[in-house]
Amino acid sequence: MNAKTAKPASPSLPAIDTAYMLDALVALLNTPSPTGFTDNAITLTEAYLREFPDLQVRRTRKGALVAVWPGAAEDAPRGLTAHVDTLGAMVKEVKGSGRLKLTKIGGFAWNTAEGEGVTVFTRSGAEVRGSLLLARASSHVHGNKVNDTKRDDDTMEVRLDAVVHNAEEARALGIEVGDFVAFDPRVELTNGFVRSRHLDDKACVANILAAIKAMHDAGLKPAQTTHILISNYEEVGHGAAAGFPPDLAELVTVDMAAIGEGQTSSEFHATVCVKDSGGPYHHGLSNRLRDLADQHSIAYKVDIYPYYGSDGEALWRAGGDAAVALIGPGVDASHNYERTHTDALNATAQWVAAYLIQG
Repeated sequence: MNAKTAKPASPSLPAIDTAYMLDALVALLNTPSPTGFTDNAITLTEAYLREFPDLQVRRTRKGALVAVWPGAAEDAPRGLTAHVDTLGAMVKEVKGSGRLKLTKIGGFAWNTAEGEGVTVFTRSGAEVRGSLLLARASSHVHGNKVNDTKRDDDTMEVRLDAVVHNAEEARALGIEVGDFVAFDPRVELTNGFVRSRHLDDKACVANILAAIKAMHDAGLKPAQTTHILISNYEEVGHGAAAGFPPDLAELVTVDMAAIGEGQTSSEFHATVCVKDSGGPYHHGLSNRLRDLADQHSIAYKVDIYPYYGSDGEALWRAGGDAAVALIGPGVDASHNYERTHTDALNATAQWVAAYLIQG
């Protein structure tokens, strides 16, 4: 463990290896994984999890990752989940101009990705670079129409970085309807901040990995056998609908906290969300998590998100009979060019460790 980057919350918790957590986060952020195209990110996460010999790691038929960590007891098995899939797009149409019309994956506004670099992943394995632009992008040609045009599926397109003048030349590159399109993350670590696309929810995958490492390095195991699900369909609403055992007693979902006007969440704290657009989370489990944070001096907030859903709710909607709570680091500009701080990341990893150890 790198002592210079180890961050303890209290003497009763193992120290978080911040450098390890950030290295894992950057590696994940730089691995494209729009929903439906997550194999590389799942493979990377699996490699991290297999470094811990106590974990029994497998993939589901759906392509998610499950790690089972035997605990001191197994009468009330627990779950943790975070998702590796992100926002993105697919090719909807190869236009006559050779440019591409897209269909969105996940809930974002087109203007939040306008001007971003993209990679188109073809069926043959070729990768073609491009940019997401307004179809009439030039102010020198279209004047005020550039400002006035609504950004939607019909007005946005991908300009390919290839010599193409028509649909046939674009298809000659291997591009076709159904190809996945990933937006550049543009990861940067500066002054303790991490800014990048797709911190939702790769930050929380890194939080879970860091908590496991902290416990492993300290020779600790969880209080209850714990099932860790790294899901791959959260952004479209059904990530954690499968993958947990039917006798799961409770689930802590680890996903980003939304920051903005009217919210208490911040980039420097973890947050427990007690209600979102799907309704309240489990009051008793949320309060237990708050008690743990108070006990271990973990910096946290309590918040409610008006436009938000999580994999915990996916479990509930699939019929899961478990208590569900939601925690995560504060992330500014969610579903846009996001940012968080290492204080929030450390606090979340500490909270996960505290839950696993004591609960």
